[in-house]
Amino acid sequence: MRIAFATNNEHKLAEIRQMLGGSIEVLSLADIGCHADIPETGSTLEENALQKARYVYDNYGIGVFADDTGLEVDALGGAPGVYSARYAGGQGHDSEANMAKLLAELGENNNRRARFRTVIALLEKTDGDAAPRLSTFEGVVEGEITRTRSGSEGFGYDPVFRPDGYGQTFAELGMEVKNAISHRARAVKKLADYLLGGQGDKD
Repeated sequence: MRIAFATNNEHKLAEIRQMLGGSIEVLSLADIGCHADIPETGSTLEENALQKARYVYDNYGIGVFADDTGLEVDALGGAPGVYSARYAGGQGHDSEANMAKLLAELGENNNRRARFRTVIALLEKTDGDAAPRLSTFEGVVEGEITRTRSGSEGFGYDPVFRPDGYGQTFAELGMEVKNAISHRARAVKKLADYLLGGQGDKD
């Protein structure tokens, strides 16, 4: 099976390909010749994931899934949420600036509760000219924001997020452990179970 993943993020691709194994060939945007800056103008993770998937499906006619992930911090009213990648402004994806702003906003607040949430939107071809079939999958991992950065693996907010049940941040735990317990892992497991005909729960 071949399916496109609406991203060129090598970290995400590596995670997804490792978790899906060899049964499904995952193509990046570059692999299908898509070099557009796909808009993400939704106000929710679900809207952004579907927007990206629909862009690829409508323009390239291939089965596709797209994800959007947000870090939701209780003391900040759920922020940065859908704006996680560009929390510090600018063009986004400046992890150091995003973490610096997050830690500054929290300050000495003792409520460090937070969660990572990933939503995946999957569009599959159907027979004839029928509209594509939409499925969505969600993964959540609860945890807390640390007061300082720790660890060098992972990406994004991984150095400041400690998942419940562990004494280390995602960036300290390493990719193997993170891939087994993360928000994306949980969403992708549901996606993989669905694609491979398993009994995973579909949201």
